[in-house]
Amino acid sequence: MNFDSVIGQAFLKDYLKKIIASGRVPHTQLFVGEEGTGTLPMAWAFANELLCGDRLICQNKVKKLIHPDLHFVFPTVTTPGIKKPDSESFLPQWREFLTTNPYAGLYDWMQFLDVANKQGQIRVADAEHIIKKAAVKPFEADYKIFIIWMVEKMNMETANKLLKILEEPPEDTKFILIAEKTDNILPTILSRCQVHQFNLISIENIKNELINRFGLDSGQAVKVAHQSNGSWHKALQLAQNENTDDAFQKLFIEWVRVAFSSKKNKHAIRQLISWSEKMAGTGRETQKQFLEFALETFRQALMINYQTPSLVYYDFTQNGFELRKLAPFIHSNNIGDIYKTITDAIYHIERNANAKVVFLELSINLTKFIHKKENIL
Repeated sequence: MNFDSVIGQAFLKDYLKKIIASGRVPHTQLFVGEEGTGTLPMAWAFANELLCGDRLICQNKVKKLIHPDLHFVFPTVTTPGIKKPDSESFLPQWREFLTTNPYAGLYDWMQFLDVANKQGQIRVADAEHIIKKAAVKPFEADYKIFIIWMVEKMNMETANKLLKILEEPPEDTKFILIAEKTDNILPTILSRCQVHQFNLISIENIKNELINRFGLDSGQAVKVAHQSNGSWHKALQLAQNENTDDAFQKLFIEWVRVAFSSKKNKHAIRQLISWSEKMAGTGRETQKQFLEFALETFRQALMINYQTPSLVYYDFTQNGFELRKLAPFIHSNNIGDIYKTITDAIYHIERNANAKVVFLELSINLTKFIHKKENIL
C-alpha cells in the first residue's frame, strides 16, 4: 500500500508526505473517519513511506504485512480455539483480511472471523505487547510503527495502561491510532494525539475508481458513487453485486405499495408482517444495504418533487414503478420522519436487534409518514 493507492484525501496525503520529508513526524497521531474513507489504508501507506522510502525489498515486506518494525493492534474476540485473545493470536487472519480489502470495517472483520454476533475489544494483553515491543530497538528501519485500528474498542484498563507510552514513547517509536468517531475515546487518550479528520470520498473520486478498476460505464459508476455515501467499501460492495439493485427495487416497490394501500386495505398489516419476515430472512449486511438504498430512494423522490433534476440519477426498472409518481408524497413535512425511522432501523440492525420486529415497526411508521400532507405556506 502506498499513497497513490489511497483514494482521494489529497490534502491529508500532501500533509503526511511533508511531515515525513521534514523529519518532524508526531509521535502519536489519530486518523478519524467513517468506514470506507481510507483511514487504515492511509496509515498503512504512511508506514510504508516512513519505514521504507524507495527501498523495494522493504516495501514488499510492508505490502505483505511482515515487516518486523510494523505492528498492528485491532479488536479481537474469544473463539473455540482462542480463549485469551490478543492481536498476535489473529495475525494470519488479519493479514489475509487487510490485504483483501483494507477499506472494510469492524463488522466485516467480525464476519471474516465468523463471529459476527460478538463485539470485538482491544485488550490489556495488547497493551502489554505494545509496551514490550516499544522497549526494543527497531530491527531494520529507523522507526517502529504501531497502528491501532478501532481505538474506540479499547477497554478502560487497556487505555489506562497505554497512557504513559502514548504521551512519551521512545524516540524511535510512532503510533497511528484509527477511529470512526472520537466520542467513545477516553479524553486522556485523545489529548495525546494529533488528530486528522478524514472527509467522505468525493463522488468524482469514487466514480473514476469504479470506471478504472471495474470498467463500469459512466452512468452506472455515477449511480454507485452516489449510493456509496463517500465510502469506497460500500462502493465495492455495490459494484460487485450487480443484481442487488433489481432485488432492492422489487423489495422497495412491494413495501411502498402496501404502505400506500394501508388506509383502504384491511390485509395491509398481514402483508407488512410477511414483508418484514422476508427481510428478516436476509443477512444483516443485506438488510443494512436495503435500508440505505431506501434512504437514497426517498431522497431522490424528494429531489424530483422539488424540481432539482440534476441531482436525480435513479431509474427504476421494475413492475412499471416510476419514481416521479412517488415524488409528490415525499416532502418537507415527512422526509425528516422517514429519514429518522430508517436510520434508527439501521442502528438497531447493526446492534443485532430482532430484524422482524425492526422491519415491522419501520413499516408501520412508513404507512403513517407517507400519508402526511405537505404544509403549504
